[in-house]
Parts: sequence; C-alpha cells; structure tokens
Amino acid sequence: MSHLIPLIEAELAEPVDPRVSAFAATVAAQYGDASRAVLFYGSCLRTTELEGQMLDFYLIVSTYEAAYGKSWLVRANKLLPPNVFPAEHDGLVAKIAVLSEEDFHHLNGLDASAVSVWARFSQPSRLAWCANDTARGKVAAAIARAPITLFELTLPVLGTQPQAPMLIWHRGFELTYGAELRAERTNRPGSVVDADPDRYQRFGLATMVTLQDQDPSESGELSTAEAEKRWKVLRRNGKLLTLARLAKASGTYAGGIDYLAWKINRHAGTSYEIKPWQRKWPILGALTMLPRLFAGGAIK
Repeated sequence: MSHLIPLIEAELAEPVDPRVSAFAATVAAQYGDASRAVLFYGSCLRTTELEGQMLDFYLIVSTYEAAYGKSWLVRANKLLPPNVFPAEHDGLVAKIAVLSEEDFHHLNGLDASAVSVWARFSQPSRLAWCANDTARGKVAAAIARAPITLFELTLPVLGTQPQAPMLIWHRGFELTYGAELRAERTNRPGSVVDADPDRYQRFGLATMVTLQDQDPSESGELSTAEAEKRWKVLRRNGKLLTLARLAKASGTYAGGIDYLAWKINRHAGTSYEIKPWQRKWPILGALTMLPRLFAGGAIK
C-alpha cells in the first residue's frame, strides 16, 4: 500500500471556506448522478484569497456519457481531456475542468502524455464535494500516483547520489513548469514548494518510501537517458496540448480569451488588452497573442 494514501486522505479532508464548498456542490448538482467528486486546488487554495480571483476546480465524473448525454462534448472530453467551463456562484467565479474517474487515474500516472494533471495534483488539493466513500477512495488512490510520477521522472536527471526530498520537489516542478506554456514568473516553481515546506518534506519522504517498497515489476524506474528523453517528449506534448486546448476552449469556454489575458497579466506582470476582433475570432486572436507574449517573456 502506498505510504502516501493516509497523507492524501487527511489533506483532502481538510476544511475549505464554506463558500468554496457551496460552490462545489452547485457544480456537482449540474451533472447529477454522474458527479463523483469536486477537487479544489491552485493559487486560491494556497493564498486563501477568493474575491476577485479565478478559483480552480476539477470535477470528476463517472463517465463522460453520464455527464453530457449524447453530446459532442463527450468526444471532445475523450479526445483532448479535460473539457473546461466557466462557472459563477454567490459572487465567486471559477473554471471547471472535467475528467472521468478513469482519465483522472490515468493522467496522474507515469504513462500520461503530458504533465498537466499529475504536476497539479502533486500539490495540495481539497475534496470540496464528494458523492460517497467509494468515490473518495478512488480520488485518493489516483492522486497518490502523482508524486510517484514526479519523483520517478525527476530522480534520474539528478544523478546517482541520494537526493533530499526538497531538492527533488524543486527540480521536479522546474521541469513540469518548463513542459507547459506557462504565464508564471521564473521563480514560481520554487515558491510553490516554499509556501509549505513541511508538507512537501512529509510527502516527499512518503513518496521515497513508497518507491522503495514497490514491487520491481510495478516500478517505472528509468535510466538518466530514458528520463531525459521522456522530458523532451513531455515538453513537446505540453506546449502542443496547450495550444490545442486553447482552440477547443473557444467552443466550450465563454470568454476564454479574456481569461487567458487575465491569467497572463496576473502572473507575468503584463498589461495585455484584448481587442474586439480577438473576442469575435478567439482562436485566431489567441494565436496572434503568442509571438508577442513569447518575445516579451510573458509565457515560456
């Protein structure tokens, strides 16, 4: 059994602001019996600031068919998970990413084609709403795969000498942030760990013990060359997937281009303004933003 499970279960059970719980319950209610769990994560969880911010939720559903019925959204969520939607409740706003239980489990693992899910769930999260104990157990088991994946991919690139957990976390998040188109400043990966060093020390030690106890047949141990090759693929996939998801969001996320500009300005300290024509043709508008933002260092 993973030594991470008790830590994750305890962390998921920590209370959140009642407004977050109420918001999560309304999100779950929209999808009826398909809803299995709503996870709250990200910068608003770290800072506890809610007003004027964009909250981050992951809605875990039983299946996409159960969530959407006979809709093109089923195919979109399967081909390029997750689907992302805006939501508003009681003066708060959020973006909702939707994954099935099966995809959530898979995308936290070593065979995921991109870092986006396991990189986020290596960080703290809260179970803001849950259907039942069975769903709670599946969520905890899926999240337990995330730090294992991060460590298995990071340890080989650090060399053969034993490494302290905090060094692994810092280097691991540097690599994951480099594997996506991110708007954050260059010190962001380190600040994530430094915000709660005790937490990362405990989770890091539990991750290392879990890796040591793994059955050799289940281990994803990689050589340095294999790990470096995997990171190269993850960097390529991550940047391509970011662009593809941006294009998809134009059909699922109202005001998605304004959210993109808001997030870039917030994290990169820029003052980019969206023009009317970019709102009219959001895919083209978003793509025309990229060269200027790359040149200015707003995204990397």
